[in-house]
Amino acid sequence: MLHYALVFLVIAIIAALLGFTGIAGTAAWIAKILFIIFLILAVIAFFRRAS
Repeated sequence: MLHYALVFLVIAIIAALLGFTGIAGTAAWIAKILFIIFLILAVIAFFRRAS
């Protein structure tokens, strides 16, 4: 999951540098959502192992 977030972040940065603002915004939004999902799943996994 974190891998996909980083891939979309790189796509967003490259698209922003090339001037594709619509694609850059969409890719950044997807990267943000995937990172949030990754954090939620990481916290759940941490608490399941701790108990």
